Amino acid sequence: MNEKFYCYKGYPLVRNGNMIYYGYMSDPVVAQIKILSSKNSDGIDITDRVQIILMSTDPKLNPLEACIRNARFDCGLYEALDTAKVWIEKETKK
Repeated sequence: MNEKFYCYKGYPLVRNGNMIYYGYMSDPVVAQIKILSSKNSDGIDITDRVQIILMSTDPKLNPLEACIRNARFDCGLYEALDTAKVWIEKETKK
């Protein structure tokens, strides 16, 4: 399995519709970014509201127990990815 993924600041991105998973599944945590709304600017959809969920990758946990941190932000995708990166790095240093 030699798949190539898009990366942002050293972590892979996988998108499915309005959901983006950010991080390595082999790490203890991964971020799920849900695009809640976007606005159209010159024919391009720009994300303006997101929900970020930091979740454990432990397969033994059910989804509710896996949620470590959860927040909604009025921000674009780059800000959301930067926030998710900080959350991932803080959690993996514990």
